[in-house]
Amino acid sequence: MPNRDDPHQGSVFGTAVTPAPLPQAPLNDAQRLACLRLIRSANVGPVTFRELINRYGGAQQALDALPDLYSRHGGRHKYGLCPRSRAEAELEAAARCGAHPVFTIEPGYPPALAQIEAPPPLLYAIGDLALLARPAVAIVGSRRASASGLQLTRQFAGELGRAGLVIASGLARGVDGAAHKAALETGTIAVVAGGADVIYPPEHEDLHRQIGATGCVISEMPPGFRPRGKDFPRRNRIIAGISIGVLVVEAARRSGTLITARLAGELGREVFAVPGHPLDPRAEGTNHLLKTGATLTTCANDIIELINPLLKSSPGFNTPEDLGRQGHLLEPATVMEPPPRAQPLPVEDDHRSLVLDVLGPAPTTIDEIARAAELPIQIVQTIVMELDLSGQIERHGQQLVSLLPQLPGTD
Repeated sequence: MPNRDDPHQGSVFGTAVTPAPLPQAPLNDAQRLACLRLIRSANVGPVTFRELINRYGGAQQALDALPDLYSRHGGRHKYGLCPRSRAEAELEAAARCGAHPVFTIEPGYPPALAQIEAPPPLLYAIGDLALLARPAVAIVGSRRASASGLQLTRQFAGELGRAGLVIASGLARGVDGAAHKAALETGTIAVVAGGADVIYPPEHEDLHRQIGATGCVISEMPPGFRPRGKDFPRRNRIIAGISIGVLVVEAARRSGTLITARLAGELGREVFAVPGHPLDPRAEGTNHLLKTGATLTTCANDIIELINPLLKSSPGFNTPEDLGRQGHLLEPATVMEPPPRAQPLPVEDDHRSLVLDVLGPAPTTIDEIARAAELPIQIVQTIVMELDLSGQIERHGQQLVSLLPQLPGTD
């Protein structure tokens, strides 16, 4: 089965497809529980979550519709609805460790992350949630950083923090840890691959505690979740997504740091790199980034001068010049009020047959499917959502989908 949370593929410095984020409104406990049940139900990935909310107007309404949707197209997930008790247990575990759930459809979700294609529908956050509304720059690099690399990391993190920017990183050894420590006083966000309460690596137990007290630790995983190797690229995508830009201090040619840089480019973020000595393997990755389009960076002003115009044109953010004397935003990030919901177009069986006829194993955009089937895009999006829930398509990002081969013995 496809992993619906894998980041889409593309060029290192390409432009991502960024659909309009969901309208936001405060949630009560019942709505929050319904959102979690929807996210934890079978085959509901980030894109399908957004489309279900948009079509039915709320998580509970979408939950009520799921049993029928699962049965469409011969789906094999008729009992895929997340039980209420399981969702309640997860929220209780979060409350015990001080992790606050933040959904894409409520205020407080990081505005930069909300604008990417398929943002995680839910983040758990421990600490100061107000940091999530401030503009952030990620600083990432080698786990085995050199002494000069760590010194540069502390210098960049300190100066960017004093300029009013939050420092984001992945709480790993080396550059990540040095960046967090240097930004504890000005604001830092640690994005972790396991649950927000899970300490990894073990030697960062004290740093994890400090960030939880004065900064913010976030994760898309439930409390208590132990990270696996495949979870770190997903974490890296969130690091890039919450940030205006990503600074790479040191990186080998093959490293997780370069995954973060690639994802940043795919999401349309600025990628900055510190040049290194040609004979140092830890500079091979950063020097390669510079050859392929990253911005050469030797001081914090190189970053500030480039991102200031981006902040002025980005919704929900204030520029560093708009910060108060103590480094706090003078006004909160913009909260989008839900617009009047349009009545969904009716979907007929003939429409479903037309969409199935034009789908194939080659990834195709939703627009192309609608054009080939000669159907309104809203109807095609609904049918693709149904096919996703029934486990018959794979999403590839950038609005690309393909038909999965049928399993033996299925109709």
